[in-house]
Amino acid sequence: MIMFKKTTLLLCCLLLINSTNTPAKQLLKQTQSTAHQALLRGSITPERAWWDLLHYQLSVNVDPKNKTLSGSNIVTYKVLTPAKRLQIDLQAPMTLKKAVQNKQILNIEQDGNAYFISTVTPQPIGSTQSLTLYFSGKPQEAKHAPWDGGITWAKDDNGNDFIASSNQGIGASIWWPNKDHGYDEPDNGVLIKVTVPEHLIDVSNGRLIKTEHNKKQQTKTYYWQVTQPINNYGININIGDYVHFDQSYYGAHYTGEKGQLDMDYWVLRDDLSKAQQQFSDAKRTMDALEYWFGPYPFYQDSYKLVQAPYLGMEHQSSVTYGNKFKNGYLGKDRSQTGAGMLFDFIIVHESGHEWFANNITAKDLADLWIHEAFTTYSESLFLEYHYDKATAFKYIRGQRLNIKNNAPIIGQYNVNKEGSGDMYDKGSNMLHTIRQIINDDTKWRHILRGLSKSFYHQTVTSAQIENYMSEQAGINLTKIFDQYLRDIRIPSFEYFIYDKTFKYRWGNVVAGFDMSLQITLNGNVKRITPTTKWQTITLDKDNSKLIVNANYYVSSLNLLGN
Repeated sequence: MIMFKKTTLLLCCLLLINSTNTPAKQLLKQTQSTAHQALLRGSITPERAWWDLLHYQLSVNVDPKNKTLSGSNIVTYKVLTPAKRLQIDLQAPMTLKKAVQNKQILNIEQDGNAYFISTVTPQPIGSTQSLTLYFSGKPQEAKHAPWDGGITWAKDDNGNDFIASSNQGIGASIWWPNKDHGYDEPDNGVLIKVTVPEHLIDVSNGRLIKTEHNKKQQTKTYYWQVTQPINNYGININIGDYVHFDQSYYGAHYTGEKGQLDMDYWVLRDDLSKAQQQFSDAKRTMDALEYWFGPYPFYQDSYKLVQAPYLGMEHQSSVTYGNKFKNGYLGKDRSQTGAGMLFDFIIVHESGHEWFANNITAKDLADLWIHEAFTTYSESLFLEYHYDKATAFKYIRGQRLNIKNNAPIIGQYNVNKEGSGDMYDKGSNMLHTIRQIINDDTKWRHILRGLSKSFYHQTVTSAQIENYMSEQAGINLTKIFDQYLRDIRIPSFEYFIYDKTFKYRWGNVVAGFDMSLQITLNGNVKRITPTTKWQTITLDKDNSKLIVNANYYVSSLNLLGN
């Protein structure tokens, strides 16, 4: 369907061009330019592939009055293969002013949002190099954060500036220059230096190691240090009239699987009392998700929950929050089961991303389901840990109300294009279905924890996650992943019972689909493995009653309707 539409558009453009229609030529040129920029943004270009990112030292001066940013970024990297040109990304209207290496000003060629920098040679294989990038500009404002990314320039109720970045998908290069592709993270983290007006506070990732007062400029500079790998879109700034409290407010520091985890909370001054009550869900989230997913992945860099002027985002060790201090999703239950009101959706969901998004990061935006499916699934795991299976399973089935099945979950590779929003709720229900197939909760927990351990601080592909789960389950899950990730159809269990004959098969499925299924037949639980061909079971009596386990995300169709 999609390929047909693109081909039709191209043919129409060519016909119009042949008729010397100037607007058509312009349209084709724009289409080609957009495709070219998508490749530069979304693929591992030769100018990216030859160097391995080791560290960023990002310095940002924030001017709220003029809504501008300026600063520098020292990029440290390891040389993998011989090369000279290096790609850095920075999106308009921000501009890269200068690049310096070994005290030499480097030549820069701009191609849209990509800047190609000619490095100082020689750069021996295996050597560590660095260059400094200078940038400034008025970054794109977020129109509907966090989905439509950029910088949010807001005010709190007292008229103080309330500023934050959010840039998943669109990319961190919307406001600072970097190697803006998911496959490569700075192995040794990032030092973030943010300068703001004297009366404001910046909260960024990692730990606060220093604050400088600049009396002459009437500003303050906050130094935040991240020591572990971090994805670009996870690096953030949050600026406001913040006050701070920590886990000791609840009686003790949090002790988890790796010892003491520092948990800190930053909220607007007027919201302190509400936050002190609501943010207890952060500890409950740690309890539940360490049980299911393994140790919190960033003990060295701590955990923070930071109030933001938008709904929330999974910025690594600096999770942002804007859920209005209510349970549910802005006070509503997305599952419409009642279970969604038992926890603060943003605290649980965005903190769950510390395992899937920040610890395990998709190399390509097309595989974003790795972030969203597992994290959406973590909401039901939270409920199961703190309440019971029945509540958790009811909640996850309720999520199906939000599934559209209008496009595949897997997006388009190498052009920075994610798939359908069904990666959240359909992805979660796919994982829940796989749990039913495995039918062993101990093994299931072992697989979830094993993912966090085996791919610790790594960037991955969908194939790696799919293969790992199949291997650990001892079941070939290939067709299940193909069905739910790469197809829009929901498997239909088709059957009929006539006299003592029970016939069944899978319909509406990819070729070779053979997922096992739990049914209850005449009160007896039974596991069968339908295929796309009819299978037959002879029953002991007529008028048999069949129930399909509701925890499988499938439809069922009695062809006789009885």
